[in-house]
Amino acid sequence: MKRVIAVGFIAIMLSSCATILGGKVTPSQKRKPAPGEQQRQVRVVALIADILLFAPGLIVDFATGAIYKPANND
Repeated sequence: MKRVIAVGFIAIMLSSCATILGGKVTPSQKRKPAPGEQQRQVRVVALIADILLFAPGLIVDFATGAIYKPANND
């Protein structure tokens, strides 16, 4: 039972706010902007929550693209 709790706790710690609470990640969030294209906007609330709660979660959010706001044309 202790192992199950430990694994669950580690899984929660390794996840991040925008990945869990941000909803489905759209193709525009995953794609890097082309040269001359407008930069993607960051979800400020998720960024602050990641910094305050578990800073390594920022890596997960930026790697998955979940930290970025979805484009309006998706």
